Amino acid sequence: MKTIGLIGGMSWESTVTYYQTINREMNNRLGNLHSAKIILHSLDFDEIAKQQSSGDWMAMANTLLTAAKKLQHAGADCVLICTNTMHKVADNVANGIEIPLIHIADCTAKQLQLAGTSKVGLLGTKFTMQQEFYKGRLTKRHHINVVTPNEVQMEEVHRIIYQELCKGEISETSKQRYLTVIDELQQQGAQGVILGCTEIGLLIKQKDVDIPLYDTASIHGLAAVDFALSDKSVLS
Repeated sequence: MKTIGLIGGMSWESTVTYYQTINREMNNRLGNLHSAKIILHSLDFDEIAKQQSSGDWMAMANTLLTAAKKLQHAGADCVLICTNTMHKVADNVANGIEIPLIHIADCTAKQLQLAGTSKVGLLGTKFTMQQEFYKGRLTKRHHINVVTPNEVQMEEVHRIIYQELCKGEISETSKQRYLTVIDELQQQGAQGVILGCTEIGLLIKQKDVDIPLYDTASIHGLAAVDFALSDKSVLS
């Protein structure tokens, strides 16, 4: 079994999901008392969130690269950035380490392709929904058509993530607002919806909707288990 390196804390609420998903899946596959070999480097999200607001992505890239190097030095065989938004600096991190970085968008695209989904709705922070580092990767690299909410809906989706979900607050009112947005994405032709912020899965579950949901935190965690149990030292 290879050792999984996690850059977490962004927010810690979703990092909990990663830890549970990875360990439960490892035990499901291996049985007995098996659990995953994990090294976690957890960051202070308040510092990151302030840099996001000011647009200081280079500072964030340096912070995450430092964390990744520490994980590599500690013996990790791969690195996961446990948040969608911070994959804006994923290439900076991947290019600065000698172990694989498992990219959350690539893992999600693989699941979409396996399901035959060619047009998908995307929910997440404004950075993820608006900028090309995520939806552009899905479109250009994986040929998946991405639709997003309108500007007003984007603001509300973003607000709920930072002001509620990242603090562990689960509101029925906010859940209904998300469900309305999901319904409108479906009306735009989305065959599924990416929960493109790792906290959204805390609020919206598959049982709440009749359209397939792709929970990126779970997808990313399962991909880490696949890698940890494979005989490969690099990603294919």
